[in-house]
Amino acid sequence: MKITILGTGTSQGVPVITCGCEVCLSSNLKDKRLRSSVMIEVDNLNIVIDTGPDFRQQMLRERVEKVDSILFTHHHKDHVAGMDDIRAFNYKWKRDMPIYCNQITSDALKLEFPYIFSDFKYPGIPKVKINIIENKPFNIDKTIIQPIEVLHYKLPVLGFRIKNFVYLTDVSEISLKEKEKMKGADLIILDALRKNAHISHFTLEQALALLEELNPEQALLTHISHYMGLHDSVNDDLPNHIKLAYDGQVVILNE
Repeated sequence: MKITILGTGTSQGVPVITCGCEVCLSSNLKDKRLRSSVMIEVDNLNIVIDTGPDFRQQMLRERVEKVDSILFTHHHKDHVAGMDDIRAFNYKWKRDMPIYCNQITSDALKLEFPYIFSDFKYPGIPKVKINIIENKPFNIDKTIIQPIEVLHYKLPVLGFRIKNFVYLTDVSEISLKEKEKMKGADLIILDALRKNAHISHFTLEQALALLEELNPEQALLTHISHYMGLHDSVNDDLPNHIKLAYDGQVVILNE
């Protein structure tokens, strides 16, 4: 299984428009963060989680030619805004794009992209097939995917476990039952917005506490804001098996 980290930034990305802090002015490419997303290559499938505003740029940067399915964690703009650009894959592969999301996200997508779902199909629009998922395992072909339901302040948000990989972003609260689904993972990619408290995201301290409890072989932190600090400086203070992720990072896992 190959994990490609497409983006690691929070909703504004890094650098932030108009900001002159040391992170936003950094010349280190690891301090340049597009909106959070990830691609998983497993069982001859390419699965993308979330299509944020930078989806087109991420696909071009990684030279992605095929996406088989898209999973949505939730409907906030920084996770869905790029959905229009799936039409390139429609055109190349001559098929509708299967997308998987809960009912709340499905309803929001229909409001956000009314032209995709209207009775009149304008030529060239994206073509999608929505699959409504609940908090129980589902299959994409032979690949089993386990949703992990958490709270993003008061909004139910889905993370996902695929084999020994867990992806969980935009989380401020997780129940004991949902934590159980994360145990025994080889790699967890987890939300860690910044060092100071935030109403709807884990802080660095909260993320580290959860990872200490779960004890994965490796963990990467994502959905990072410029308030976190410089990539290299923060990583110098983290345990060897836990690091800030960076855009374009690739991890290979044995299944």
